[in-house]
Amino acid sequence: MVGIPLEALYTRQIRSYLQELERGDVDAICALFTPDAQIFSPFLGWMQPGPFFAKVQAASGESRITLIDICVSTMGARRATGYFVYDWGLRDGSAARFDCVDVFDFDDNGRIERMIIIYDTHPIRSTVGDKYA
Repeated sequence: MVGIPLEALYTRQIRSYLQELERGDVDAICALFTPDAQIFSPFLGWMQPGPFFAKVQAASGESRITLIDICVSTMGARRATGYFVYDWGLRDGSAARFDCVDVFDFDDNGRIERMIIIYDTHPIRSTVGDKYA
């Protein structure tokens, strides 16, 4: 995306990702990723976006995401992080609330080619259990 500063591009992509994740729109989320993108989930390991977000959608009910901050690499990497609170509503009506950091690596066009999800799974394992596996 010529003419857009990388900081602005990455910030826009992360905001779009979080908005679509909150809405649960799997197609719109996947459109932000490259065709060969990989995602690391603390629960599910490495997956491609389509199957990963289909699992998230199948397990999810109404959820809310509160963005805290977006940080862009100062080391010259095509990387940024999104720090947010995820009020994850599960389909069965239970809920899990946790702080999360997603680390995004971007391609030359600003599409996400790798995402690593970081959060403490211990406090939410009893709520989520195998509803997400």
